[in-house]
Amino acid sequence: MSGKKRIVVLISGSGSNLQAIIDACKAEKIDGDVVGVISNIADVFGLTRAENAGIANEVLSHKEFASREIYDQNLIKCIDAYQPDLVVLAGFMRILTPQFVQHYVGRLLNIHPSLLPKYQGLNTHQRAIDAGDKTHGVSVHFVTEELDGGPVILQAKVPIFDGDEASDLAARVHEQEHRIYPLVVNWFCQNRLTMSGNCAILDGKPLAENGYANEE
Repeated sequence: MSGKKRIVVLISGSGSNLQAIIDACKAEKIDGDVVGVISNIADVFGLTRAENAGIANEVLSHKEFASREIYDQNLIKCIDAYQPDLVVLAGFMRILTPQFVQHYVGRLLNIHPSLLPKYQGLNTHQRAIDAGDKTHGVSVHFVTEELDGGPVILQAKVPIFDGDEASDLAARVHEQEHRIYPLVVNWFCQNRLTMSGNCAILDGKPLAENGYANEE
């Protein structure tokens, strides 16, 4: 029996990528629906976005749990109540435990503001500027136990201009994020995208280290 895929999105902030995914679902550009939004921080704008779209949403604060492991166990229960086919990290600012990652292996996506494997972790825009790079970008990848280290599915590049500040670069990257994340989510929802071992597979073909090589 085929039906639309059920998507749960995890956030910690304003939720601009969440909004891009909600809009794409509404426009039927994603063969799925966001059925739940969970934030680890209360009163963030991403929760308002979910509310405005009529999507169930809740806060599970990490501050209420004694350890990362206990928090992730409770987060799993919270997510699984929505019976998701796919879990999407959209600015969820938590390092996940191996137990959590293994529970959702092959159906857990993240977006990272760099051309992975470059600049894992934080402050990616400033690091690219400081290194004198001419190009920067964003990567959508499957999540594995290695931080920002899972197989890359799709990247988008942006130029770095002389005199750019981190905020200039962030704005350019955000624009691309909102383009490529819904696209990758749809590939998954159409059963075109899977993970095998430490490799992303699209339409039955393993993707290269830097993901799908589009012609742009």
